[in-house]
Amino acid sequence: MERRIALALSACLLAPPALAQSMHVEGYLDLRLAAPAQETSWLDGGLGKTRFGKGDDALSGGGALNLTFQLTPSLLASATAQYLPELPKPLDVTEAWLRYRPVSTTPWRWSLQAGAFFPPVSLEHDGVGWSTTRTLTPSAINSWVGEELRTVGAELRVEHRGQHGTLDARAAMFFKNDPAGELLASRGWALGDITTGLGGSLRQPDVYAPVAYAPVPMEFRPFIEMDDHPGFYGSLAWEPSSQRRFSAMYYDNDADLSQSVEYAGRTLYAWHTYFWNLGAVQRFGEWALLGQAMHGYTVFEPVPGMVLYTEFNAGYLMFAREYGRWQPALRADLFQSRQESAGPPSPLSEHGNGWTLALNWRPHDRIRVTGEVLYVDSSRNQRRSAGMDARQSDVQVQLGMRAFF
Repeated sequence: MERRIALALSACLLAPPALAQSMHVEGYLDLRLAAPAQETSWLDGGLGKTRFGKGDDALSGGGALNLTFQLTPSLLASATAQYLPELPKPLDVTEAWLRYRPVSTTPWRWSLQAGAFFPPVSLEHDGVGWSTTRTLTPSAINSWVGEELRTVGAELRVEHRGQHGTLDARAAMFFKNDPAGELLASRGWALGDITTGLGGSLRQPDVYAPVAYAPVPMEFRPFIEMDDHPGFYGSLAWEPSSQRRFSAMYYDNDADLSQSVEYAGRTLYAWHTYFWNLGAVQRFGEWALLGQAMHGYTVFEPVPGMVLYTEFNAGYLMFAREYGRWQPALRADLFQSRQESAGPPSPLSEHGNGWTLALNWRPHDRIRVTGEVLYVDSSRNQRRSAGMDARQSDVQVQLGMRAFF
């Protein structure tokens, strides 16, 4: 993996001087002032649903850098790095890929992309470095995508641009995502702008460590290949106009449940994770209504014959203004997960909802100031193991400023 990332970065950086005009550099610096939620964040080993929780500093920051280079009229190289101080590996690469897209003179166009990149799930992450543009905090669905999912493989894309709209079909095969789903089962859903780097890891709840016979802090690395067998996804999108878009996607990492590896003093299992994701966008002039819904399962087999299923569901609706100096946004989230059990209800099952209210101020094209209030109400019996009530309400307030370059 590290070698492929280095090659992609080299393709962006080691360009002939005569072609320097084909290189594009962009990014942002991020400054945050937060009033954290009262529950300990999952990033610190707790069960809180927000990025900032009890005991966290009020001041934080970060940034991202994206390099793209047009190697030929048909070949594009891109790499993105981020800095997030809350992660065990704060500086890491999140994407590195090559795309071949020949020039088309007909309504049909195709491309082939290879490397490491995000699957086409999120409707919210349309900013620099796979960042959100309408809120600071993404929905539960897309928070999880940033934490546990990455396509390390190849994607074929075919588009048809006709009089009545554009049809977009994609199919991909990928590796190095066999553990994906474990965090969703052990911790549940969360809402936060945490994107795992390709070489990074995440912390799991401290109360889960004894169950998994793992040390505290319990580390989880989502991007590992165990079975040498590819996963796959397919998606279809229809855009009848620039004001409307509909999409559907099926994802399956097709992991072999018999596989596992030793990592950070624990056994890391393969999780078979598969889901459907539906999305829609409807624009009304300067305003847009966005929505996504996800339904799926993640499965693992800790001992032969003992197969545990976790069903997960989530959805959101967002109404946001996309133009103008002042850009408000309101989002409602619903989420649920249920570990199937023949006995009493599993402590790893949960249900909850969230509300996000954000106001963006754009005093300059390169400056965005965002105030955001996030409210999350959830019930998870796992909290009882930590001496808490199963139901908790988290409120997080943030003021963020991003300077783009």
